[in-house]
Amino acid sequence: MIALVQRVRRASVRIEGKTVGQIGPGLLVLLGVHRSDSHAEVEWVARKCSALRIFPDDDGKMNRSLVDVDGEALVVSQFTLYGNVEKGNRPSFVNSASPDVAIPLYESFVNTLSDLIGKPVSTGEFGAMMDVELVNDGPVTVSVEKAPANIAER
Repeated sequence: MIALVQRVRRASVRIEGKTVGQIGPGLLVLLGVHRSDSHAEVEWVARKCSALRIFPDDDGKMNRSLVDVDGEALVVSQFTLYGNVEKGNRPSFVNSASPDVAIPLYESFVNTLSDLIGKPVSTGEFGAMMDVELVNDGPVTVSVEKAPANIAER
């Protein structure tokens, strides 16, 4: 599982011109689910995202987590994070989970993150064509990845 985590001043996601999710200061999480992922990866990545110390303390050092700053989270599914471009110029998405695997894990990630930060998590819509808008704070972008336990490497 890959979470591309961006510290934002605000972020929103729209589908067909309608805003379906938006947040103020917090984290935008673009989430990719690997075809071999399980709930073990969900739990690890959600815990890591909630505890990442990437928000500034009083001295301006990245020393606070999303929980510490009472920030919000917006999670958007993004199967393209597992796009493999080793051969040719067109990405292969064979490592991305199919919807029957990805949707329950995506929903579990959202629920787990919500429990960990103690508030609802905004989302996009799995599989929809979405417009994601953000104001990156910093910018600060971190990749959080947990390889599925049942594979040594991709």
